[in-house]
Amino acid sequence: MATAAPAYIAHAPLEGSARVWGTIALSAATFMNVLDSSIANVSLPAISGDLGVSTTQGTWVITSFAVANAIAVPLTGFMTQRFGQVRLFMASVILFMISSLLCGLAPNMTTLILFRALQGFVAGPMIPLSQTLLLSSYPKAKAGLAMAMWSMTTLVAPVMGPLLGGWITDNISWPWIFYINIPVGIVAASITWALYRKRESNTHKVPIDAIGLALLVLWVGSMQLMLDKGKELDWFHSPQIVTMAVVAVVGFAFFLIWELTDKHPVVDLSLFKRRNFWSGAVATAVAYGLFFGNVVLLPLWLQQWMGYTATQAGMIMAPVGLLAIFFSPVVGLTVSKIDPRRYATFSFLVFALVLWMRSNFNTQADFVTIIIPTVIQGIAMAFFFIPLVTITLSGLTPDRIPAASGLSNFLRITAGAMGTSLTTTLWDNRATLHHAQLAETINQGNNAATAAMSGLTGSGLSTEQVMGQINRIVDQQAYMLATNDIFYASAILFLLLIPLVWLAKPQKGGAGGDAAAGAH
Repeated sequence: MATAAPAYIAHAPLEGSARVWGTIALSAATFMNVLDSSIANVSLPAISGDLGVSTTQGTWVITSFAVANAIAVPLTGFMTQRFGQVRLFMASVILFMISSLLCGLAPNMTTLILFRALQGFVAGPMIPLSQTLLLSSYPKAKAGLAMAMWSMTTLVAPVMGPLLGGWITDNISWPWIFYINIPVGIVAASITWALYRKRESNTHKVPIDAIGLALLVLWVGSMQLMLDKGKELDWFHSPQIVTMAVVAVVGFAFFLIWELTDKHPVVDLSLFKRRNFWSGAVATAVAYGLFFGNVVLLPLWLQQWMGYTATQAGMIMAPVGLLAIFFSPVVGLTVSKIDPRRYATFSFLVFALVLWMRSNFNTQADFVTIIIPTVIQGIAMAFFFIPLVTITLSGLTPDRIPAASGLSNFLRITAGAMGTSLTTTLWDNRATLHHAQLAETINQGNNAATAAMSGLTGSGLSTEQVMGQINRIVDQQAYMLATNDIFYASAILFLLLIPLVWLAKPQKGGAGGDAAAGAH
């Protein structure tokens, strides 16, 4: 059971320009945080080269951030009770800026990994608390609009990360992917403190659940390391991966037993007794995992097999924000009047359509053909987060919103990591299968194959060069077919997620107001 908090002090919503500036500050902090989880990906070769390590060792720059962040996010509710929402958010933003500066100044890879882990940990409370503070800034009737502002940054930042990271690395130098957080953080922290310092939530001394915390670090750390290193170490053929999997499963089992029986749990698992919470949080997590896996896959395929540069691949991904920015305020203003389950269903249908369109790509697809589904995906993104967050947080008492937001964001972040690992692994496995099937067809009885080989030989290539060229073509087609398989399977999974949304109870009088009520 969660501890009983003192009587909750309700704060009136912000008005006029104060609300606008509050929204900008909190959204900027969220954008900076989410951006940092993906911005380093395209800069890894430059970072590894500069610091004199292999690209494989360089991936710890991403892994260390992800592991520390996943551990910190579900602790948000516990830390909020002890320190207060505003103080904890401010500490998170300021420490994030300091750790960003240290990352940019890191003289070697060991130090950079250490500072990235620190950055990931202090970033943990920032996203759930930005959500909580933003909801408290708006009246109940406009809760959906608050979530619209918040969700745009959460969805657009992962797409912008690789584009911005590639441009900074190509045109300035990699430390600046960390330094850019400092001016954004200063603005966000200054405005937040000016507007929210007198709106602090109640605090009370909660005993620290040291065993629960240790178990959380153990199983989440093991699981994240397994997901991040699985593909590189050939998954369960590696004793390290098997060990991490066993530690994660056993640690999780002990964590569940301990947290459900402890008087002062570090993570409030009793939230899962609420049907709206678990159906909304699980639907959000699985859908985000599918979305994020495909966000990683598309530029990977474009760069490795379609000859696109990092910047060109980023340009393909960038238009996803256009329709999202247009439709999000519309969804936000109407979510209290229309059943959010209908909006979420529409979102999943559009995601399925987009992924089905991509599953029909071929190696001759031009820039326009590839970019059209990306533009349409903006509609799905606008209708995705707002109704699902509304469902997840609806009906909760004010003191439980930070814990609920932290726990649901933990599920989302973990699902994103799982989506990335599973997508890239399945992509390689399907490509290997398709390569074997295509290679079988290249023989003397295949007129197209013999004509292609004759043409290549006639152009002056040696037998080895001809076979190398043919193998490259087969590889390209194998990965194209594997990409189509992943897109098609993802489309089906989005359709299968729709019934999960409808397990939530309909909200009387508008769910949007319920979500906001949790912050007042």
